[in-house]
Amino acid sequence: MKYRRFGGSSLMASQIGHGCMSMSGIYGAADDAESIATIQRAIDLGINFFDTSASYGNGHNQELIGKAIRGRRDKVILHCKFGSRRDADGRSESSSASADRVREDCENGLRRFGTEAIDIMTPSRVDPEVPIEDTVGALARLVKEGKVRHIGLSEAGVGSIRRAQAVHPIVSLQMEYSLLSRDAEKEHLAVCREYGMAFIAYGAFGRGLLTGTYRTPGDLPDKDRRREHPRYKGGNLERNVELVGTIEAIAKTRNATPARVALAWVIAQGEDILPIPGAKTRKHLEDNVKALDLTLSRSDLDRLDQAFPPGVAAGPRYGERELARVNR
Repeated sequence: MKYRRFGGSSLMASQIGHGCMSMSGIYGAADDAESIATIQRAIDLGINFFDTSASYGNGHNQELIGKAIRGRRDKVILHCKFGSRRDADGRSESSSASADRVREDCENGLRRFGTEAIDIMTPSRVDPEVPIEDTVGALARLVKEGKVRHIGLSEAGVGSIRRAQAVHPIVSLQMEYSLLSRDAEKEHLAVCREYGMAFIAYGAFGRGLLTGTYRTPGDLPDKDRRREHPRYKGGNLERNVELVGTIEAIAKTRNATPARVALAWVIAQGEDILPIPGAKTRKHLEDNVKALDLTLSRSDLDRLDQAFPPGVAAGPRYGERELARVNR
C-alpha cells in the first residue's frame, strides 16, 4: 500500500480509503459482524482512511467503526461528516451546520468512536441558513480544543470553499466522482489543487452501475435506496447499463472485474485524489484493493473517456431534493 500526504495536513493517507456508509442499511441489509471484520481486514491490508457520517444509521456506523478500531486507533484516519439526520429508511430528513449541531455531532462522535479526537470533521452539506464562515468558525474552536484535528468540506461550491479557506485551512473536499459523474472536472478539482486540498472521491462505482452487477431494478437488494435513484429509474437504467459494455470489454482483456476497472480509472486521475470505495464484505473489499495492481494503459483510458464523456449518464446523480443541496 502506498501512502500520500493528505492535503495540507501532516496525515499520510493510504492510496485508497474505505467508505463505510453501506454498513448501516443504506444499500440493503448488512451484517455487523461481517462489517467489523471487513474494517479490520482493510486495516490489515494497509487501508488507514475511513469515511463515515453521523447520519449513517443515525450513529450506528460510528459505533460500528469504534468497535472495529478498538486497540488500533493509531492505525486509522477518521473522516467524519456531520449535520444530517436520516429517517428509519435512511432518507435524508434534515440538515444543519449550525454551531450547536457541530458541537453535538462532535461530542457524540467522540463517544461512539471511543477516541479523544476526530481526524477530519466535515459538514455533510453547506447549510444555506448558516454562513459557511460560522460553520468553519465553530469547527475551528473544536480544533483549538483538540477534539478535531482538521476541517474538510463535502459537496461544497467553489465560492464556499474560498470563503471557508479565509477562516481556517481546509484540508479536503469530498465529492462524487466516477466515469458516470464527472462534475468535479469543471472547477472543483482545479480549486482543490489551487489550495493544496485533498479530493475525496466517493461513488467510484456509480452506485453499483459501473460494476455490471445491476441490470434491472430487481437486481437490487430489498430496501435498497437506489431503487429511488434517478439513474436506476425508467429508461435511464437501460441506457446506463449499455455504457458499461466498454468497461466490461476492458476488464475481460485485463483479467479484472468491471469494478476494478472503474476504480482504477479514478485512481489514474491524480495522486491528490483519494477514492473511498465502499464494501460491506471482505470479498468486495479485497476486490477493491486489487484495483491498485491494475494500471490502465493510455489506450484503455482513451476508450473510457470516449465512452464516458462528462454528462453522458442518463439521469442526474441525485434526485431533485438532494441535488439542491450540493454545490452550494
